[in-house]
Amino acid sequence: MKPRVLIVEDEPGIADTLQYALRTEGFEPAWCATGEEALVRIGSEAPALVILDVGLPDASGFEVFKRIRATSDVPVVFLTARSDEIDRVVGLELGADDYVAKPFSPRELVARVRSILRRSAKAAATAAPRSEKPAASSVSVAPPLAVDEGRMQIRYYGRPLELSRYEFHLLKALAARPGHVFSRDALLERVWGNDTESMDRTVDAHVKTLRAKMKAIAPNDEPIRTHRGSGYALAEDLPAVPTPAARPD
Repeated sequence: MKPRVLIVEDEPGIADTLQYALRTEGFEPAWCATGEEALVRIGSEAPALVILDVGLPDASGFEVFKRIRATSDVPVVFLTARSDEIDRVVGLELGADDYVAKPFSPRELVARVRSILRRSAKAAATAAPRSEKPAASSVSVAPPLAVDEGRMQIRYYGRPLELSRYEFHLLKALAARPGHVFSRDALLERVWGNDTESMDRTVDAHVKTLRAKMKAIAPNDEPIRTHRGSGYALAEDLPAVPTPAARPD
C-alpha cells in the first residue's frame, strides 16, 4: 500500500503542487483546508504523515498539532510562510518532526517526508516485541557515539573528542536524532540561537572540523552525512566498532 500523506493547507495552489509531487514519488496524498477537517480525517483515515500549515483559516497550526498529539503520534511536518524564527523554535519544541518555510522545493519536502517515514518504520520495528531466544552473549557494547552533557564531552568509539563549545552542541543536536536530516537553519537555531552574525557557512565550517576530528579516530567511517539541498544527519548505521581499513591486494 502507498503511504497516505494528509496535506492540511488552505492555499489550493500549494496543495495541488504538493499532491502532484507526492503522487509522483509513490505516495497517496489527501488534502483538506481546515484544522477541524484535518482532525476528523486523522481519526478516520490514519495517515502515515501529516503536512500541517501553521496559518490555517480556522485555527493556529500549533493548536491543531496539540489536538493531534492528544490522540495520535502520527509524524507531523509544519509548513509556514512566516519568517519569524520563534515560530520555528515553537514548532520544534512542541515535538514536530520537521519544519519547512515557504517558498520551498517540493522535491526537498518529499525527501524529508520519505526520511521521516523511514525513521518511523525503523523505530516501530525496533519497538516491536520479539520472540524469546537464548542470549548469544551477555557482553554489552558501548554505542559508537556517547554524549556526556554534564561534562560537555562526547566520546567516539570510546575516545573523547576535543570539541569547541559550538562543535559540542552541534554534534549533540545531530546525535539526539540519528538519521534525522537537520536543515542548516534548524542547526543555526539550536546551536547558535540569536547570534545574528551566524550564517549557513558557519554550520558547514563546523561540520567540516567535526568530520576531521572524527576521521582521526575512525578514518574509514562516515558519521555525518550530507543531504544535498536539505542539510546534515548523523548516520544511523554506524558500526559497533570502527570499520577496518581495506587490505591491499
